[in-house]
Amino acid sequence: MCGADRSILVRTGWLEAHLGDDNLAIIDASWHMPATGRSGRGEYEAAHIPGAVHFDIDEIADKTSGLPHTLPSPEEFSRACAALGIGDDTAIVIYESEFPFASPRVWWMLSVMGAGQVHLLDGGFKKWRAENRPVEAGTVSRPPARFSTNFDAARMRGLAAMRAVINDGGAQVIDARSNPRFTGEEADPRPGIRAGHMPGAINMHYASFANADGTIKDNDALAALFGQAGIDMDAPITTTCGSGVTAAVPLLALALLGGNDDMSLYDGSWSEWGALADTPVETGQKR
Repeated sequence: MCGADRSILVRTGWLEAHLGDDNLAIIDASWHMPATGRSGRGEYEAAHIPGAVHFDIDEIADKTSGLPHTLPSPEEFSRACAALGIGDDTAIVIYESEFPFASPRVWWMLSVMGAGQVHLLDGGFKKWRAENRPVEAGTVSRPPARFSTNFDAARMRGLAAMRAVINDGGAQVIDARSNPRFTGEEADPRPGIRAGHMPGAINMHYASFANADGTIKDNDALAALFGQAGIDMDAPITTTCGSGVTAAVPLLALALLGGNDDMSLYDGSWSEWGALADTPVETGQKR
């Protein structure tokens, strides 16, 4: 395991002190499950951190995959980031209304595409507003920039790679969904998706990595969570969830602890695996 790196997270006070910095891009990554009836874009337009642009994971996605918000091509991602004013040397702070939920996905997307200075606002917009820090309404446009991608394909697994993992046990699989969805007691919210989990997967609900105030737990608590789940921090790890969004939360926790050189996210996640007739599925708690 590499050295711990809590610098991924920034505090609300630090961000307020740096509002207006020329080389800082603030990204509102708020996104909600369709069934909630909430609009991340609409909430951003109603109130956001001054200077923030909105990053829509449904729009900055591969719309030909047939799956929700999968990673776009490096070329498409480069164009989208450039249009948002995110350049090669831009320092980036990502936040959202319900941290940690969707913003770690955007952190992972930017990181896997080669961005070098990517941070998350610990506690998110809820903490920001609870502390009466400044907000503004409307939309923000940053000057176009140049974003050069350097896609790290090893940090993303597709279906064929996941089939191999399940068949030969080549990696530990962490499933970040709720336990009722993992066990199959609760139906998947998307139609046509089987209930249950991948054989051998370990359930670690994404919310378990956060404190009651939405901040990320300290490293001792994070290490204890992985230890209790039986995760070998020095062995390959792949994360999954319903559609590749909250799968980034355990990856964030692992990165804060230093992680290792073989950590990846299954982009199609259960939306892909659970929809296929020939993929093995188990129900109940992990055996």
